[in-house]
Amino acid sequence: MCSNDGLGGLSSGMSSDDDVDTLARLVADAEGVSDAARAVQIQEVRVLAAAGVLAEKQAAGASEKVKAREMALRGIAAELAGVFVATDRTVQRRIDEARDLVENYPVTMAAWEAGRIVRGHVRVIQETGCLVPAEERAEFERVAIERCEGETPNRVRDALRMIAERMHPRSFTERHEEAAAGRCVRVQAGADGMSDLIATLPTVIADGIVDRLTRQAREIINVRQQADAAGVDASGAGARADARSARADANGGGRDADATICDGSSFVDDDRTIDQVRADVLSELLLAGTPALDPTATGDGDGTLGAIRAHVQVAVSALTLMGQDEGPADLAGRSPIDAATARELAGNATSWDRLLTHPVTGTVLECDTYRPTAAMVRLLRARDRHCRFPGCGRPAIRCEVDHTIAASDGGATHVCNLANLCKRHHDVKHHTRWRVRQLRGGRLVWTSPTGRVYRDDAPPPLVAFTTTDPPAPERPPF
Repeated sequence: MCSNDGLGGLSSGMSSDDDVDTLARLVADAEGVSDAARAVQIQEVRVLAAAGVLAEKQAAGASEKVKAREMALRGIAAELAGVFVATDRTVQRRIDEARDLVENYPVTMAAWEAGRIVRGHVRVIQETGCLVPAEERAEFERVAIERCEGETPNRVRDALRMIAERMHPRSFTERHEEAAAGRCVRVQAGADGMSDLIATLPTVIADGIVDRLTRQAREIINVRQQADAAGVDASGAGARADARSARADANGGGRDADATICDGSSFVDDDRTIDQVRADVLSELLLAGTPALDPTATGDGDGTLGAIRAHVQVAVSALTLMGQDEGPADLAGRSPIDAATARELAGNATSWDRLLTHPVTGTVLECDTYRPTAAMVRLLRARDRHCRFPGCGRPAIRCEVDHTIAASDGGATHVCNLANLCKRHHDVKHHTRWRVRQLRGGRLVWTSPTGRVYRDDAPPPLVAFTTTDPPAPERPPF
């Protein structure tokens, strides 16, 4: 679960109080710079949008209006390209984006100008809002801006995509079925004898493939590091001889056994990165059905690579499981998935968890399962969804469970004293002056080294029950 957690102590090289004061002044300066940058960004968008309007005005009345507008836009973009030190194609694309933002997202522009959101939020709203019909876009903007306030753009992207999907006139399942019909694998030739193998697949399948490849690659690298460590001692010779003997035993004492592991792939010169190992494992899986290099098949490994299966975390409403709702389910940390895929995953799962959520706020209150020994971890994953450090969006299934108050200091191993933190921010909590308190409902209150306070609420699930008003009783006939 976790170790060396809790409030922790400061390292010997920690900053002095004078350094903290200096950092506080820098933060204040950064706030001023941020405000000035926002004003400049907004002015740039309005200038580019005005350039698009001018191009359309120049083309008005032309016999070939479409071509005339394109030529006018190219000329204006070429003029502005010299100012922005960019290509005219890039400027032309930015003009189209700016005009779309100014004309079709006025509520977003107003919130940006008021400082309620930042440029990153604007991009996410514009990217996801294209799914929403024009007549519902204002309502989408209003809801989206409320979700953006106080959160980083990377955290709200999935929520905004889910909101936009629900506002689409066609169901997500219907559109997914059409898109899935176009699934394919293709090769795109590249330079130096290399090519890109591109598979267009349903998101849940693609995410599961990457997850399995990553964990298999990490297992290979871990075993390689253990082998390297076993091959070096104070003198070097004895342990290397033992390592050669171990490799010979693993290979049945073959002629080249002292330099190979089972399949002839040497660990001696194996310095592949995790990306390279992932690519090699993918190739071997597709060509041979299972990785040819499987160092965990013998010895004290965690198990054979072939036994590793992909893990994905999906939240789906009970109504969708029963077939009464075709709304999308949520693949945590990724994107919506269609209802049919969610039902298939739930039907094939060896276990699944039921979440009890608050009918108003949507906060996860309880989680039950057939495996109570792991229920606490699952509840925390369901409640937190991602790393609980301010602004971090790393999925909870990739995080570590941390005691807010260290167990060594009397902190209880209970959900009210536990939260998911990624490795990076787990270290920040232990080894810097950042401090955190956990309040009721999984709310974390972080205090920075300069004394700034950041509140991080447990995010509500993107899929949950909603209540509707009961129908009015019918009047009895007279």
